[in-house]
Amino acid sequence: MIDVIVIGGGPSGLMAAIAAAEQKKKVVLIEKGSKVGKKLAISGGGRCNVTNRLSAEEIVKHIPGNGRFLYSPFTIYNNEDIIAFFEGLGVPLKEEDHGRMFPVSNRAQDVVDALVNEMKRLHVEVRLHTAVNKLLMDDEKVLGVRLEDGTELRARAVVVAVGGKAVPQTGSTGDGYPWAERAGHTVTELYPTEVPVTSKEPFIQSRELQGLALRDVAVSVLNKKGKPIITHQMDMLFTHFGLSGPAILRCSQFIVKERKKNGGAPVQVRIQSLVDYNEETCLQMLNKTIKAEPKKAVKNLWKSLVPERWLLFLLERAQIDASLTGVELSQEKIRAFARELVSFTMDVHGTQSLEKAFVTGGGVSIKEIEPKTMASKIKSGLYFCGEVLDIHGYTGGYNITSALVTGRIAGMSAGQQ
Repeated sequence: MIDVIVIGGGPSGLMAAIAAAEQKKKVVLIEKGSKVGKKLAISGGGRCNVTNRLSAEEIVKHIPGNGRFLYSPFTIYNNEDIIAFFEGLGVPLKEEDHGRMFPVSNRAQDVVDALVNEMKRLHVEVRLHTAVNKLLMDDEKVLGVRLEDGTELRARAVVVAVGGKAVPQTGSTGDGYPWAERAGHTVTELYPTEVPVTSKEPFIQSRELQGLALRDVAVSVLNKKGKPIITHQMDMLFTHFGLSGPAILRCSQFIVKERKKNGGAPVQVRIQSLVDYNEETCLQMLNKTIKAEPKKAVKNLWKSLVPERWLLFLLERAQIDASLTGVELSQEKIRAFARELVSFTMDVHGTQSLEKAFVTGGGVSIKEIEPKTMASKIKSGLYFCGEVLDIHGYTGGYNITSALVTGRIAGMSAGQQ
């Protein structure tokens, strides 16, 4: 008899299989793809951002989709435990900016290999190229799974770790949602998060800013009243379809929600290029530079403020001829330019598809999951972990922390079932 079946060979599933097998249980891991750890191997640009070293409070703050649910699991297993776990498997980690933890070797494959070797050591049976068709259950409990080829495998516990619908080339194609619903669970509406956004603004359509990167700017999503819902200060990028880059990815889920609230109407995004100034102080600073070099053309006078393409674009928006000197400009024009530097606004009209997103928003409702065990409150013997749950964070080691923690706890609990 199999004790625990784990469906899905991503970070959450691998962690669950190891945790269950540590209890000397017979564990079978089922993966429909040709290998396990596909998403891990490509994460963090192939370096694998394993977790984040910030405090629990900070981590929860960086998981705007139901991060508070994790407070309870973190009391059992947390990011420091993840670090100790990998170091114990012979994968030393190092800390980079914003608490992000990477393998010292900079090789994501080392992380995958360590997990695979640990499963071998614990005699986890891994079945690749094997797809699950449905969960077998009666009214009270889960009995096992039926595979695509019709084979039935019986088990005391089943852990669903199949991921969401983002990055489908790694195998996360949303298989788990219908299974959860058949077991009586609620699946909240799915939407893309950490996704590039699209815009129909003429300057986007004409591609005149395509490829322009802005460093360390403050990007805000505005509500109908023009008030910021969220602001992220990071890098961003103009593309042929709209906007991308870290600041935009973090703002994207708020754009999705605001559009939905406004019946699909475009949402305004504000870009503050000079983060230390407001309109008034920026105007004073510009006037000071003019006073210092009155004979200089403004395109040269102000070229150190922002990248050249952005400068020329903003001057044009303020209807300023870039070859004029500062003294030739009216205060009105200079103020208009100051306004563009601190509060350039544009419309965004949507996002790229869920398939193009890094992370899935929505999923199996956490109200129906026991936080200290990851067990279903509806069907005995059924556990959920990772991105199939309605938990989503920003990139930077937050989603993977949630996946590894929930996976560990689901596996531990399933092993004790």
